[in-house]
Amino acid sequence: MLTLTEQLAERFAQRIRTRLLPAGARLPSVRECARQQGVSPYTVVAAYDKLLAQGLVEARRQRGFYVRDIAQRTPPAQEGQAPAAIPSGAKTASPLGTIGVRMSGSQINATALMRGMFYQASSKPQPGAGVLPVGWLEEARFLPAAVRKITASPALQGGSLSYGEPMGDAGLRAALARRMAGISIAAQPDQIMTTVGATHALDIVSRTLLKAGDPVMVEEPGWSVEFARLDALGMRVLPVPRGPEGPDLAVMARYCELHVPKLFVSVSVLHNPTGYSLPPASAHQVLQLAERHGFYVVEDDTYGHIAPEHAVRLAALDGLRRTIYVNGFAKILAPNWRVGYLAAPPELVERMLDTKLLSTLTTPSILEKALALCIDQGQLRRHAERIRQRLAQARARSVQLALEAGCSFAAEPAGMFGWVETGVDTDMLAQRMLDEGYLIAPGALFHATRQPCTLMRINFANTQEPAFWRTWKNVVKTG
Repeated sequence: MLTLTEQLAERFAQRIRTRLLPAGARLPSVRECARQQGVSPYTVVAAYDKLLAQGLVEARRQRGFYVRDIAQRTPPAQEGQAPAAIPSGAKTASPLGTIGVRMSGSQINATALMRGMFYQASSKPQPGAGVLPVGWLEEARFLPAAVRKITASPALQGGSLSYGEPMGDAGLRAALARRMAGISIAAQPDQIMTTVGATHALDIVSRTLLKAGDPVMVEEPGWSVEFARLDALGMRVLPVPRGPEGPDLAVMARYCELHVPKLFVSVSVLHNPTGYSLPPASAHQVLQLAERHGFYVVEDDTYGHIAPEHAVRLAALDGLRRTIYVNGFAKILAPNWRVGYLAAPPELVERMLDTKLLSTLTTPSILEKALALCIDQGQLRRHAERIRQRLAQARARSVQLALEAGCSFAAEPAGMFGWVETGVDTDMLAQRMLDEGYLIAPGALFHATRQPCTLMRINFANTQEPAFWRTWKNVVKTG
């Protein structure tokens, strides 16, 4: 049987190895950890010593214990020296101060959130989850029926014994073109390419239009996976503050003057994590900047299926001239189907097809044909309407419970996620809540460089029950 010291050390070690405690995260102080875990300070010191011996953490004099980067096994920082994240001479981007390039380096860490997507902390609803509950998605019973119909088709055998169409199933691309026309985006089927989810579409765009070292503007706060993905490709990440009126246009203009960025990546509708949608005036100004300075705008419309009908899309205003539209079905249908797509200006399509062929050859035509059937028969539209109604009810309940728990909202609640002001360090709080079986998404994960943050993102569908908020209040109270 493990001793208390071994149990505590193993608990931290498991979270470090699975990246639920990311590189650079600070462990609780010895006294704080002893109080939280109900053990003696000696037990905590002994447990931290075991983690030090395993090379999982490092001690910084008068600062505490920090998680090491176990992937790269970089040497610990010298006493009193902070880990290098910004190269010499580089400046940080601030909505109020000097504008410059913030090189992300090792401080971009999306793996905690990504691994959390696949980590079941308990059977409880998970506030930090990025998808709708399984029970909600199971209501899309038309999906297996569509697959059965497609697989019963005489054409299935011939199609299965050869590669599919490089651009994607023609029937699905035609259905997507009609669907995009419904939100005022004019795209021909030969401008549309299917992908293995929306993330794959974003990757195709980046690999086609960028090379290592190229500057890319990305909204902040924003999807941490996008920061990390661009960083892994060697791009220079230029964070653009995102507010209720859209991206900070003054910051974008300065970036254009100083660094000549090649792309701007934007979630214009129901932005993750804030829920903001882009006003028409701001959308026009973004497109004017793109035209003036020659960069492309990548519009990630992942949450468009649950958006209001009047939501403004950049691609609709621009007509796919300097915009590239990206979407997928993971949020609304079946995450594991991994069906996404992009629509691009005609002159870019062949280049992007070359990139797709080099990465996946083609995409699974059976699922694409089944999805086309669901779109054409109106099943996807009706399912999306039901999800919107259900989400609105869940959002109302979650907001009320959050306010009663003493939280506030940093952005007007909308869509699937809430951007919640907690008043406490959510990085530290995330570890306490994990002990209670709840995985939360601390605000630091949505910034290009990790720093203490009192915000967190919640999934409204998973935070509409009082049990989570009771636990929340107890943890904060004893924090």
